[in-house]
Amino acid sequence: MDTKALHTISYGLYIVTAKKGERFNGQVANTVFQISSTPPTVAVSINKQNLTHEFITAGKIFAVSVLAKEAPLSLIGRFGFKSGREVDKLAGLNYKLTGKGLPYIPEETLAYLEAEVVQTVDAGTHSIFIGSLTDAAVLRRGEPMTYAYYHQIKRGTTPKTAPTFVASHVEPLSGAGTPRYRCTICNYIYDPAQGDPERGIAPGTPYEDLPGNWVCPICGAGKEAFEKV
Repeated sequence: MDTKALHTISYGLYIVTAKKGERFNGQVANTVFQISSTPPTVAVSINKQNLTHEFITAGKIFAVSVLAKEAPLSLIGRFGFKSGREVDKLAGLNYKLTGKGLPYIPEETLAYLEAEVVQTVDAGTHSIFIGSLTDAAVLRRGEPMTYAYYHQIKRGTTPKTAPTFVASHVEPLSGAGTPRYRCTICNYIYDPAQGDPERGIAPGTPYEDLPGNWVCPICGAGKEAFEKV
């Protein structure tokens, strides 16, 4: 069986938020989809290990921020590669609240959705929360970030708790090619040929010439967390 066939399924990239009591939490998700239009119903797939799963289960409500194509890797890293049990992911962010008081990220978001859970489906490692729409708004025009764009253009990686996670292997360059460096925290690959334009690192910049304060664009780890591949 060739599981690469699953790679042909299209996905978006979203931030799903929830609350438990007075606390907020959120995470990156790629599995958000509309189920019906009458009534408008959506579903999200969330790993059972994640704090967001606990919050949705407790509060029976969730919100979805539809990320714009221009959303920075640092935002995705904050919500995708950090645990809400260790950090407040919303600290310092300019967020707003939906009608029922869930946070969304207006500056990087094309639209938001809010839904009350009407059914939960057990899907092994994940739960599928099916929600009836209670609030929604289009914030601005633009192109949503697709999962393919995130990987192929922004060179993002996938958290281990994501439903589409597959352990990947990067082949070392042969001959005299410039080596690449992998972040041991989130698997981001620094490729000197591409640089890190979002942070002012021009294409062609060797890893050794990166500033000492340069950090992984996704998870924020320092240069000491990288290994040659």
